[in-house]
Amino acid sequence: MNIIGILLAVLIIHVFAAMIFIGGSLFIWFIVWPASYKATSDESERTKIVGVIGRYFGWWTDATVAILLVTGAYLGYEYVGGNLSLLTTTLGGQILLIKVIIVWITIVLMYANNIYHGKLIMRLAEEKKYDEMKRIRKITHTASFITLGLLLVIMGLAVALQFFMPA
Repeated sequence: MNIIGILLAVLIIHVFAAMIFIGGSLFIWFIVWPASYKATSDESERTKIVGVIGRYFGWWTDATVAILLVTGAYLGYEYVGGNLSLLTTTLGGQILLIKVIIVWITIVLMYANNIYHGKLIMRLAEEKKYDEMKRIRKITHTASFITLGLLLVIMGLAVALQFFMPA
């Protein structure tokens, strides 16, 4: 297989992983979360349902993040032709560098939020401490919406890269 074939295969894998990751996040926020309110009025039960779905999606998140990082690193390296100085000297390289920085900010925010708040919310729901759980949920929802917004920015930057190839 030639280099174009390899790049295309890696790009398809990268885009497919991004679709699962971003699409899954949108699905949880716009389908699962609102539907959980219709499924039950019991706050502990609803939190448990969303938590189970979230943990299952977490496995997919971990897998797709790993795939995105590996394929993204390869595609980024090829994008600048192995010349990392192009990351600061060309518009395309600068867009790529900004994208990489936002990717890492997103990953740190997402995992810090999910690991800390996810377990805390589940524990508070089991203990029926709903007031404290609602307070924590506001924080986690804000962090999650920021993460989702950053994912959309990353996607926009990925599209922009197609128009600014480094020379």
